[in-house]
This record gives sequence, C-alpha cells and structure tokens, in this order.
Amino acid sequence: MTIQSLPSTFADRHIGARRQADIDTMLKNVGYDTVDGLVDTAVPASIRQENPLRLTAALSEVEVLAELRRLAAKNKTAVQMIGQGYYDTVTPPVIRRNVLEAPAWYTAYTPYQPEISQGRLEALLNFQTMVQDLTALPVANASLLDEATAVAEAVLLMRRANKKNDGKTVLDADCLPQTIAVVLGRAEALGFEVEVADLSQGLPDGDINGIVLQQPGVSGRVWDQTGVIAAAKERGALVTVAADLLALTLITPPGEQGADIAVGTAQRLGVPLFFGGPHAAYMAVRTGMERTLPGRIVGVSKDNAGAPAYRLALQTREQHIRREKATSNICTAQALLAIVSSFYAVYHGPDGLKAIAETVHNNARVLATALKTAGRELVSDSFFDTLTVRVPGKAHKVITAAEARGINLRLIDADTVGVSIDETTTAEVLSAVAVAFGAGPVGDAAGFELPEAVLRTSGYLQHPVFNTHRSETQLLRYIRKLSDRDLALDRTMIPLGSCTMKLNATAEMEAISWPEFASIHPFAPDSQTEGWRELIDGLEADLAEITGYDQVSIQPNAGSQGELAGLLAIRGYHLSRGDNQRDICLIPASAHGTNAASAVLAGMKVVVVATAADGAIDHADLYAKIEAHKDVLSAIMITYPSTHGVYDADVREVCDAVHAAGGQVYVDGANLNALVGLAQPGKFGGDVSHLNLHKTFCIPHGGGGPGVGPVAAKAHLAPFMPGDANNASIEGGVAGHGVAISASRFGSAGVLPISWAYVKLMGGDGLTEATKSALLAANYVASRLNEFFPVLYTGEGGLVAHECILDLRELTARTGVTAEDVAKRLIDYGFHAPTLSFPVAGTLMVEPTESEDLAEIDRFIDAMISIHAEIEQVANGDFTVENSPLRNAPHTAAAVVSSNWDRSYPREQAAFPVASLRQDKYFPHVGRIDGAAGDRNLVCSCPPLEAFEDNTAAFEN
Repeated sequence: MTIQSLPSTFADRHIGARRQADIDTMLKNVGYDTVDGLVDTAVPASIRQENPLRLTAALSEVEVLAELRRLAAKNKTAVQMIGQGYYDTVTPPVIRRNVLEAPAWYTAYTPYQPEISQGRLEALLNFQTMVQDLTALPVANASLLDEATAVAEAVLLMRRANKKNDGKTVLDADCLPQTIAVVLGRAEALGFEVEVADLSQGLPDGDINGIVLQQPGVSGRVWDQTGVIAAAKERGALVTVAADLLALTLITPPGEQGADIAVGTAQRLGVPLFFGGPHAAYMAVRTGMERTLPGRIVGVSKDNAGAPAYRLALQTREQHIRREKATSNICTAQALLAIVSSFYAVYHGPDGLKAIAETVHNNARVLATALKTAGRELVSDSFFDTLTVRVPGKAHKVITAAEARGINLRLIDADTVGVSIDETTTAEVLSAVAVAFGAGPVGDAAGFELPEAVLRTSGYLQHPVFNTHRSETQLLRYIRKLSDRDLALDRTMIPLGSCTMKLNATAEMEAISWPEFASIHPFAPDSQTEGWRELIDGLEADLAEITGYDQVSIQPNAGSQGELAGLLAIRGYHLSRGDNQRDICLIPASAHGTNAASAVLAGMKVVVVATAADGAIDHADLYAKIEAHKDVLSAIMITYPSTHGVYDADVREVCDAVHAAGGQVYVDGANLNALVGLAQPGKFGGDVSHLNLHKTFCIPHGGGGPGVGPVAAKAHLAPFMPGDANNASIEGGVAGHGVAISASRFGSAGVLPISWAYVKLMGGDGLTEATKSALLAANYVASRLNEFFPVLYTGEGGLVAHECILDLRELTARTGVTAEDVAKRLIDYGFHAPTLSFPVAGTLMVEPTESEDLAEIDRFIDAMISIHAEIEQVANGDFTVENSPLRNAPHTAAAVVSSNWDRSYPREQAAFPVASLRQDKYFPHVGRIDGAAGDRNLVCSCPPLEAFEDNTAAFEN
C-alpha cells in the first residue's frame, strides 16, 4: 500500500505531506521510488504484523462529533456533592475559552527551552506563588499528577529526608480513601510499613518516619492539628498535611501549624471534574527540602542582558540524568490545569477566593442547621464544606431520594452519608438535600462557626499579579500577553525527538469541555456514566488491537505511571508464581531515565546493559548479564524503536533470551508513532508496554501536561493490572494484585475523547499511513541534513525510524559551537529546538512527525543549513564563538534595536537570518538565560515589580 491522496478524509488534513508531488520530492531525496519500499527496508521483516489493523472504518469529523454526542447523552449530569477530594467549580469563560480551549496554551511543549516559554513559565510561577502563600510554606513545585499520587510522593520524600528515622509511615484515618489505597500500594512494593490511625487521638506506638494528616478530613472535620504535629516532631517524625487550597483562605495553613510538607489538588480552583482528571496536584515544602522536591520547579534567573527571566530550576533532578537515583519517576506534570488554576486565582484575587470560601462554608452551616434541627446527627460540628451525617439504616434511602432530585451524595456505609458543598451550590439545592434527609427546607445558619484555634490570621496573595486583573478585559489581555511570549504548535513546527509533537486537531478537542463529559464526578453511580464507560471500553479495545496486547488500562495518568503499572504487574506475576527472588531489571544505558526510576519504585534493582557503537544493545553484555542474573531476573525494559531512533533487527532475539531466563519483557511505548499499523509490541515479544496518548494519540502536551500513559499487557499479566483506588483492597490475595496507580479508576479520563476521536477519524488505514508518513519525513530530514550534521545512528539501508540524531560533536570540537548554541539560534528562526543532548550529549534529536507539510519541514532544514553556515563563519574566523550570533542567541527585539550595537555581525543577521522572517518574525521576550545562576539563587515565587522596572541599561550592555 502506498500513501494516496484522499482529499475528503480526515487523514488528508492530519498528514502534512499528502500531495503526490511532495511525496515524490521526499522519496527522491531518500533514494526510494515508493513509501512502501522505504518502509519495507527500514522496518525489519521479523517484526512486521501480518494483518492490517482491525479497527472500524474511518469516520468524518461530522460523524465523530455525532457519535460523541450520542455517548455524551448516555451520561447523566447531576449536582455533584460526593466530595472525597472532587468538587464542582465554575471555570470562568474567559479562562475556559482562552486557555483550556486555546491552542496557544494546549499545544505548547514542556518549557525546557525557557526563552520561548516565558508566558507559561510566568503562569506556572503564579501557580507556585499561590500554593506557597496559601500553604504558608516557602517552596512549591509547578504541579504534580493528582492528590493521591502527590501524597505518595510526599511519603517518599519524608523517607528520603528523614534517614535518621526509618520507622513506619502513619496515615490519618480521615485521609481520602483513594489516597490511602495508593500509598499502601507504593509501600508494599518498596517494603516499608504504613499504619492507618486516628491521629486526633494521638500518635501510635513505635518508631515513626512521618505522618500524613488531611485538613479538612474526608469526613469534613476541621481541627487544630498543632498538637499532633508538635508531638510527631518530638518523636523525630516529619509531617505532611494534605490540605484544601480553598479552605486555606479561612483556616490556619500547614506551614503555620509546623508541617514540613503540604500537598493536595488545585482542582476546585476552576478545573472541571473531568470524571477524575486531569487535575493539578501541588506540593509545597519547608526550607531545606527544595532540592529533593519531586516534579518541576519554576525559578527566576536573568538573561544575558540582565533582565529577569523564568526557567525550570534544578533540572539536574530530571530522570534522564539521575536515572535510578532520581528522587521520583515523575516526568510530566499537569501544567495546563495548573495554569487554569493560577489564572482562576489571578482573576478572583485574595478577596474573591475568600468570598467563595465563606459562601461555601456558610452554605454548609445552613445545611447543618437544618439537619440538626430535624434531629440528624453530624459526625463533627467543626467543618469547612463537608458534612458527614449518621442516618442509621437509612443511608441508601437518603442517597436514592437525593438522586431522584438530581443530586449525588456520598454513600459511606449503610448508616452514614456525606455531603460536600462547593461554589456552585444554591439555596434550592440545599433545600433539596435537606428534604432528602427528611428535614425541612433550609433557613439561616445557626452556630457551626469554625473554632477560633483554626482560623487563619495571616495574609496571602499580596503580589500585584493577584490584585490587578479584576475585569475580564484585564484578564483577557494578560492571558494574551503571556501566550504571545511563547512558541507552540499553533505558530511553528516543534521537531522534538522522543516527544512526538503532532497535530492536535480541533475536532478531537471539541468534546472535552461538554458538560456531559466534563461535569461528571469520578465516583458517580455507574448508572450515570454509561457513555463515559462505553467510550473508555472502546478506546481500550482499540489500543489493544493497535499494540497486539490482550488488555489495556487507561488509569495511569502519565507515561511514568504507566511504566510503574507495567512493572508492578510483572512483579505481581512473579510473586504469584512463588518467584519472590526475581527483582533484577535490565535497562539499556540509552533508555529514558524514567525507566530506571520506575523500576526502583516497583521494588526492583537496576542493572544497566551497555550500548554498542551502532546504538543497539551490546549483545555480549546483555547475554552475560542475563546469564549472571538468570535466577533472579524479573524484567528487561527496552524502547522500540530504540531511543536512538533505529529499528533494531534483533529485538525478537532479545525478548526470547529474556523469556528463556524466566524474565518478562517491558517495551517502552514512547516511540509507538513508528510502529502503529506496521508492528505490534505484544506480538514481537513484549509482555507489557505503556503508551503515551500525549504523543502518538494526539492528546496535547499542554506546556508539560496533561499526559496519559495507558498500560497494555498480555493475558498472563491481566490479573495484575491497576486496581480501583476507591474500591481497592490490599489485604489478602497476591501481593501487588490490583494495586491502584492513581486516585480515580480511569485516571485523566477528561482528555480521553481526544484519542478516541483520533483513532475513529483515522481508522486503521489512516493510522498506518500516518506511521509511514512519519518515517518518510524523518528520513527526508536525515537525508537532507546529513551533509551538514551527520546522522549518528542508522539502521538497515542507512535509514532511521521516526526520528534522527544529528551529531554536532565534531563541529563543537572544531569551532566551540555547542548543540545548545544551535538550539538557541533556532529560536531566531522561529523554531522550537529539537531534543537537546538526549540520549547522547552534544547532539540534537529531530522528529518531524507526520503532521508537518513539506514546506514547513524545508523551512526547518533551511534554518539548520543557515546555522551551519554561521558555524563555518566561526571556523573561518569571521567572528569568535563568544561574539557570534550563535552564542548570543536568541536575540530580543530590544537587543536588536539597541543604540549600543557592538557585535561582530550585523543586526540584520541577528534578527533576519533568512529573508522570509521579514514577513513573519517571532521575537523572544528574553535573551539567553543563565541557568546556573538561577540554581545557585533559587527564587520560585513571583518577583517584585521593581525587578522589571527598568532594564534599559541592561540591554545596552
């Protein structure tokens, strides 16, 4: 089959190079007559799948949206008062339309290149500042995945930081049940003790490494935790508080109570329920713990003109550098949702947030008054937004009565019901709830004020950014100003190897904010979620067909979490067979760093396999290590195609050798964009894989998240796939069976309609064509640039897979120009840089994807050739590397128009290195940023305005 022009199909709009003339041009450069000929040479025959993908025929955009409407109609919207960490909220339309639904924000990549990411970095810095202020702790990260996994990260942080006391971890019984389930699952794999106890009654006996409190508790109870925190400190324990950010506008924050760590979720600050996610979790820590804080931290440094500039700080903590010594396997975040929450705080400001909180609390008091007047028993008289009500033997009756009125309450047990109030709750809803309990309509609140001991007295959100943008006009312009400082896919190709930045079609994005999908609580009754579950079942089935596995779980809410889920499934399988000693995980030296970090979290020991000169696994080293560890071998983790962008022809032999030694094969699915429709990991030797829906299957990267990392497995591992945290049981059965990976059953379900729509729009033939087009584009780039920047690794026929590595090391040795210089100079041409120095230092890894058309690919190639010419200018002595346009890149508009231009190259070369830029020019907001200075002087909250007052002098330097 060859790529054909089908102008009426969605595939024709998704795939960039569809004109036959363009395809012929690319083929001629690569040296092939047909795309199929190229594919047949590049992809080893030993792994090719025998049959086409058995998926439904491709649908049109109109048909897909109609089908999504049908599924949405099967979901039943309700007033969501279940609580348990999830609340309905109002997403201001100006934020929904201009951030959540705006490609300038959702198509952006993780801000590793800070000069072209100043907008989203500022928004994330606002998020950090908001969290720091509300928790009263000095350092916060730029978001984590969800509250349950954030608590698990906090528990691991306490265990790292408190090495003098390796005692048990104690969770308060009033923690969210899904949080307890996730922490217990992580603890079981890592072999440390966790006790669940009522900490309001004091600390349990024994050595304690750390404790976790919930404020307010899942029961709704608010209490003064100062005493138990002090007692824990006296016994050498660290303290984490899982806190509700909205509640912290009224109650004493964790930092002021003596906590070391605060965690939680920002979901109720403007982020829809999304059937469980994606939601931005947060973590804040006391001084001294910032360098072991998991996740990303936005910091403040300066650029080469002395202007304040934002960047990701402490990046040496990233997994690709620290590997098995990484502080966490977290590789992504929930940047887009953190940005939504930060704009929510900017829009409402401190007074607005406090007013919302006071309204929520007052409504809870109103309902409590009505229930108590009717003789109903409240578990606690001190609460913020949640009431736990005892109704002996009548809980089901109350739940049914409320549901009949369009309201979901929380069924705790046969005698107990929970009710959670949020900012959308009305007086009519309160009266309907009261009637469901057999009480009269509500009146005024009488009593139930928060105790004096827990009231907040300190200020928060005093920075001008939270006190300026009160009107929609102001906020709209602030959002626009920040988005204009960034480069995203709506402006330019993002040729990142390993990260597959492709088209996120508008039709795919359309349904995620429909109320029938976005307003569903993750713990709503199954009778209300039929459409959601049909969509998810269908997507899991399609992914199983695409990968050749037997079962898929979409619960993991990031690729790293999918890795962990797959390794825990392998661990559970070995334990079920009595092979408790199998704990060695072989990992090639070239693998992504999260592989090693995930293996450690799954309780495994990492043994590194060397890489051969051609980029493949070193066979001699591999077989020697298999032999050495054959009795204790648990798994091997391989990436296919390899991290070097090549189809290794021996992958079946590697899988067979590991299986013969009793191990399991984990195939990292990060590079699945080179396999779909051509080869299936589950058929050529894999036992389990994770997939990246935010790569191959079109969920946008969102500036660093959301991500979805489903895990796919063969039938023998199916019993050990992720369990439901809301209904998890760790007791009994096989250790590791059904371990919950994230807080909600379906993880970040809210973005799954995107991938569902992509698969339906493309169909099996379209998906296969997309893969072939990606291979053609990558090989075209490699062929055209090899003369200037040698391609480091190639496979059969000198071909690459879906990406290629450009080797700059000889150029660097000859001229001093580094790969980073090239990355920064590309900004002046209006491009995001390729992946820098991964997997090989001193290189650039390029992935054009199938979405880019020939004109855009050629624009990138022309930019790279132009940059090569500038490198040769350095070699020829036209200017030194220190005073070259490469080392001074990127060039801001202020620098170019400065009256004190004293550089060895003309302004025109700095700003307009190719003629087309005169018509369409992106100027970065800041120049080259000093990363080392930012790490030495870590500032991770909004700087004062005087830092920006006048940088004119700086630009003159």
